[in-house]
Amino acid sequence: MRYFWTIFWAIVISFLISYVLTSMAGEALTLLPIFILAAAFSLTVIIIGDGILKEETE
Repeated sequence: MRYFWTIFWAIVISFLISYVLTSMAGEALTLLPIFILAAAFSLTVIIIGDGILKEETE
């Protein structure tokens, strides 16, 4: 379930960033860069969360 929410919020945040930046530039909003940015955010968060910040149990 945590992967679902990670991907969901990555898509939402990517959409908001892309919307603001394309509106400021006066360009058309396209979906492909949004999903590429969301994939990058998701992979980064998953790698950091599961790999680097993994809790050590004794």
